[in-house]
Amino acid sequence: MNLPENLKYTKDHEWVRIEGDVAYVGITDFAQSELGDIVYVDIDTVDKQISREDVFGTVEAVKTVSDLFSPLSGTVQEFNDKLESSPELVNSDPYGEGWIIKMTIDNTSEVDELLTAAAYRELIGQ
Repeated sequence: MNLPENLKYTKDHEWVRIEGDVAYVGITDFAQSELGDIVYVDIDTVDKQISREDVFGTVEAVKTVSDLFSPLSGTVQEFNDKLESSPELVNSDPYGEGWIIKMTIDNTSEVDELLTAAAYRELIGQ
């Protein structure tokens, strides 16, 4: 199970990479393996203000659809448009090319409430 130490994680299986005042968000290697083959990613919150734990979109796998929960409060700036034609990037490269959204960070104190890789590993029993 790949869990990069430089990322933060949520109990809802999203990861967060902070770069300055923006955050890249995707789903964890654990989440994509549990979902199976990703066939569609639906994000309808670009340019919208969202609060932490709001649903910002969905990931559709062959057998299920799963909500995506925002790890932070902020504005969704960008959807990874590579996922429109290649949603399987979420499976093959969840922490790289398979990122889902880029968002601003409204409240930096929320970052401190995210899980470390060790805490997330404990959550999923790894």
